Amino acid sequence: MSLFLPTDIEEIVGRIGGDAARLSGKRILLAGGGGFLGRYFVETFRRLNGFVLDKPCHITVLDSFITSESGVGQAEDANFEFVEHDIVQPLDIDGTYDYVVHAAGIASPYYYRAYPLQALEVSTIGCRNLLELAKRDDARFVFFSSSEVYGDPDPKHVPMAESYRGNVATAGPRACYDEGKRAGETMCHIFHDSFGVHTNCIRPFNVYGPGMSETDYRVLPNFASCIAGDRPVNIYGSGNQTRTYCYITDAIVGFSLVMLKGVAGAIYNIGAPEPEVSVEKLLDQMESALGRSIARQSVEYPDSYPGDEPQRRCPDIRKAHLQLGYSAEVALAEGLKRFLDWTADHYTGDA
Repeated sequence: MSLFLPTDIEEIVGRIGGDAARLSGKRILLAGGGGFLGRYFVETFRRLNGFVLDKPCHITVLDSFITSESGVGQAEDANFEFVEHDIVQPLDIDGTYDYVVHAAGIASPYYYRAYPLQALEVSTIGCRNLLELAKRDDARFVFFSSSEVYGDPDPKHVPMAESYRGNVATAGPRACYDEGKRAGETMCHIFHDSFGVHTNCIRPFNVYGPGMSETDYRVLPNFASCIAGDRPVNIYGSGNQTRTYCYITDAIVGFSLVMLKGVAGAIYNIGAPEPEVSVEKLLDQMESALGRSIARQSVEYPDSYPGDEPQRRCPDIRKAHLQLGYSAEVALAEGLKRFLDWTADHYTGDA
């Protein structure tokens, strides 16, 4: 199964441009390399090594594979090392690293409801273990936080800037994920402020694209699986909750720019600032991409899905634009077409 569109990887590398030279000959530790975002990083590093960098970078990939498929991306390559390891457990890693990237986590609400303690620990204990490694090696450290740290925002703070403190429950059904990410950000702040570690936190906003597992159970894989199986799409709740959706190429470019030239100690929203659409409007957009109608029905939230869903999610990305030159370039209509073309070939319709 092809997890990527080759043209997407080429697009990512082209948009990173000359900043990629900073990776020449460097050593990178990537935690969570078996996940959706991690696999894109692996493929991007492969292409950089093959076509761009004067000296290849060396990547050590860690993953526990609790929610992803073991062995993904492990083609033979002397510049990659794949280690099955839970970063909550003590690390015994040989060599030194220039970059430590913490992209491990349990991001799907379906899975963090099933593994709440693991979701909390990977963002806290796991973050501490990786920060200690970055401190030891004087490496740049990148933590993948989440837009969920904003909780259910006050409408006057939408779009949400990084300075917004959020509206999050400490004991709600999403707290294991939301509060874990918030605590991870605090850990990064402490290591930067107290020990001089170059830390950056990334808050991704609803990233989607080819390579998402059909059993991810977030909105777009859910919808695409129903479409592939010729089943009505289930809309949870009112369908009025709104989001912006960031295509994977825009996301990986933004993540890479943070990794390569983020200001020490800074936090960055990475996502598409528009359009902010309801679930109903998202389906309308998917109909346009497919050129046909999609049957739909409103249902109650399943027991496996955590309640307390935020009603709005929309990023202010001015900080990333001004400091890193980041912008989201793939229109929702184009991103949905690429995604649905891919799922038509790779989803079974049985999820």
